[in-house]
Amino acid sequence: MTNNTTENPLFESSPGSLSNQFLIAMPHLDDPWFNRTVTFLWRHNEEGALGIVVNKPSKLRLAELFDDLEIDYSSRKDDIEFHKQIVMTGGPVEKNKGFILHSSETEWEYTIPINSELSITMSKDILVAIANGEGPSRYLVALGCAGWDAGQLDQEITSNAWLTVPADTDLIFSHDHENKAEACAAVLGVSLQQLTSLAGHS
Repeated sequence: MTNNTTENPLFESSPGSLSNQFLIAMPHLDDPWFNRTVTFLWRHNEEGALGIVVNKPSKLRLAELFDDLEIDYSSRKDDIEFHKQIVMTGGPVEKNKGFILHSSETEWEYTIPINSELSITMSKDILVAIANGEGPSRYLVALGCAGWDAGQLDQEITSNAWLTVPADTDLIFSHDHENKAEACAAVLGVSLQQLTSLAGHS
């Protein structure tokens, strides 16, 4: 994993791309950032890869983030589900930058479409819309992302650091973060508890 920035995140897809896949950390991966994580990979080509960890809650509630950004969410003061929402720790790259993974019915100032169902936005206007109850129907707010240099992720998969699984939108937005990795592995019909030296799948 690398600490490159995302100044030019709009990569073009390439043959063999793992974009729109989950990277599930194999049980022996002891990197403190990625142990037991599921990363949604939204860009992968010959220039590198970018993803968002979708099952690592931070200690920061979404309402607290809005307080820090001076975004008014008073219209949602009685919305219990809103106040339960936790900001994800999206990865070690650009740890203070916000990445909002969301359903793609609307585009914002800086929105990158991923597929027909998902987009990622990195502009404040989407947070203002969420605060006003006018945001996307499904969303995940993360601080930071995960990044790999050219060829690095491919090497890590070959070295059996990751299990790759086609991404499932319902699992991305599931709030069962504790069991998300196991649920994603189950898409392939395997159990993480049984994996010791199994190579990654694509």
